[in-house]
Amino acid sequence: MLIESFRRFFDSDIWFSFKQSKVTICAAAVSAAIILAAIAAPLISLHNPFDPAVISLMDAFSPPVWLEEGSWVFPLGSDDQGRDLYSAILYGSRVSLLIGFSSVVLAMFVGVALGLVAGYVGGVVDGVIMRVADVQISFPAILIALLIDGVMRALLPGGRHEELVFYVLVLSIGLSQWVQFARTVRGSTMVERNKEYVQAARVIGISAPIIMLRHILPNVMGPVLVIGTISLAVAILTEATLSFLGVGVPPTEPSLGTLIRIGQDFLFSGEWWIVIFPGVTLATLILAVNLLGDWMRDAFNPKLR
Repeated sequence: MLIESFRRFFDSDIWFSFKQSKVTICAAAVSAAIILAAIAAPLISLHNPFDPAVISLMDAFSPPVWLEEGSWVFPLGSDDQGRDLYSAILYGSRVSLLIGFSSVVLAMFVGVALGLVAGYVGGVVDGVIMRVADVQISFPAILIALLIDGVMRALLPGGRHEELVFYVLVLSIGLSQWVQFARTVRGSTMVERNKEYVQAARVIGISAPIIMLRHILPNVMGPVLVIGTISLAVAILTEATLSFLGVGVPPTEPSLGTLIRIGQDFLFSGEWWIVIFPGVTLATLILAVNLLGDWMRDAFNPKLR
């Protein structure tokens, strides 16, 4: 069964479209390389930048290996705390990707659920959900994320926010991105609910939740996956922005955004590598994911086949 599924996939128009696009292949390769490097960070890093026992302030501001006074101990140099920048980027990419993926999953769950209900039930329920979505979409996502983060800081006592900062970021970013999923799923659901297979399911007495989950949901997941890919890049960038503004993950467990915030303080004093390398990594990751999202949008559009 699994072999047959793979065979159908490799014979599909989507796989053919992927093979024909060199840009998409490069974007997929770059994305996979960064993701795999982040997952394998404990195996391929030179040091654990989160372990105070291996950090020495005497090693701070070491330049990259190809510059004078550079050393292979710190191939990309070190930051102001003496952390190996290469290792910090690997671990920082892991934090950024984990927050990004978790945020998109949350946004997808909330958006798809509300979109299904709004599109299938209609009426007052649809009106209320869509008006809330209209209000939220009128504000920038980063502003919504900052608002939710600020509310959570006020509600959580003392140092609890630092302990739960990962979950606060996921909640903030996820709730700032559900609207796109909801609007797309609502439109597709309104089309699907009037088709014969849905009407037949109603006639034989299948309940509305079962119809939405078993019959309608599989037929609206194509656009959802496309939006999810594009939203991943937005979520990673939003996390980096929050961390750059100082409301993201702490410097003791930095993400790429935190590393950029730390490095920008030393950019004009000569230690350019502290901000350049994390910045290039972040930009490369976001560009690659966006290119994949653009290809998926075209590949899943039946009008372009």
